[in-house]
Amino acid sequence: MFDVGFWELVLIFGLGLVILGPERLPRIAAQVGRWVGRARRTASQLRRQLEMEIRLDEPPTYPRSKPPPPTSTPASENIEQPDSGEGADHAPDVEAIEEDETAAEANPDEAKAAETHGKD
Repeated sequence: MFDVGFWELVLIFGLGLVILGPERLPRIAAQVGRWVGRARRTASQLRRQLEMEIRLDEPPTYPRSKPPPPTSTPASENIEQPDSGEGADHAPDVEAIEEDETAAEANPDEAKAAETHGKD
């Protein structure tokens, strides 16, 4: 920042020793060191606060998740179909349901009677 080399520091130290004397120079140097430390801490705290404010002003960026890799089997093969043996007993019979609906439309009184007898 100031680009002070070795010989410049020796000159400053020599002038300080001559002007302030050997008794006051260490006390003044310690006080200057404390001031420089406070200035550095204040500057770094200000920098951190400004960086935090800048991050708050920016919209958050979320990492994009990659889509899952495609499977080797088509989706239609992953659906389990009941076997003709045991699973066929549990599958609803579409034709029987359609026949029941058409019979209920033709004779609504008989459909209600069949429903009440089926609940017992």
